[in-house]
Amino acid sequence: MQSDYWDKPAFETIRPRRLVAPLVFNSAHSGRDYPQRFLDMTRLDHVSIRQSEDAFVDELFARAPHLGAPMLRAHFPRAYLDVNREPWELDPAMFAEPLSDRFNTTSPRVAAGLGTLARVVAENKPIYRERLTLADARMRIEGIYQPYHATLQKLLGEALSSFGAAVLIDCHSMPRLARSGDRLAPDIVLGDRYGTTCATPLVELCEMVFAGAGLRVARNRPYAGGFVTRTYGRPQHGIHALQIEISRHLYMNEVTLEKNEGFAAMRQLIERLLVALVGYDWTLLLPATPPADKAAAE
Repeated sequence: MQSDYWDKPAFETIRPRRLVAPLVFNSAHSGRDYPQRFLDMTRLDHVSIRQSEDAFVDELFARAPHLGAPMLRAHFPRAYLDVNREPWELDPAMFAEPLSDRFNTTSPRVAAGLGTLARVVAENKPIYRERLTLADARMRIEGIYQPYHATLQKLLGEALSSFGAAVLIDCHSMPRLARSGDRLAPDIVLGDRYGTTCATPLVELCEMVFAGAGLRVARNRPYAGGFVTRTYGRPQHGIHALQIEISRHLYMNEVTLEKNEGFAAMRQLIERLLVALVGYDWTLLLPATPPADKAAAE
């Protein structure tokens, strides 16, 4: 099956002129280039199909390459393919052919309709008119998902070899959260899988920037970090991963998917965050090495 992106890039890497920090920014859910074949397959209108997007997140973090760190961003939409899932996390009810045991068909994400190929968008609206073929799934996963992750791995490897450490910032947005009892809903959620995927000082730095702007910041609740954070965050090997979720109401209208009056201020705040991260003393993340004389004695 020919790729839906045969005549255009499904994603791109925006590189800095000079790499100045071990940071890699990833915006995997902000893609808004909908292939016509996909649109012909869906029962949703042009606004409803976009409800899964982390709209404009790539624009909020767009200054990262100018400040010395690469950004990987998707052009394909999340409703079409979700690279923040396992590669073959598929719902058997979506396909005309039976799925073998090699596919993960029983995860909570599949049950919710949000596998590698999603069954629904927000508010549980079904995406497709008819069942898909496995050839379609392979085209998206082998043709886009796997190259996307290979690119992300390459960027992290370059940072690790250049600086001795690598830090993946996984950039997302979230629907406005409901108030929980007496607690106000957070504006920002930082996910480090409960302290396992990122050095605590980096999480604290991000929290300080957002809280300093008057925003309410939570850690790991309700979003602790998805497949990307969990897979790449290996602090013991010098690779850190932090997921940042920004409440959409701060910068856009969640119904019309248009930027609101808060967009410019949020972009400026994200630039402050970028400057703070680029200016971090990265030697603090390097693994401790024993003194030469002690190493020789051993």
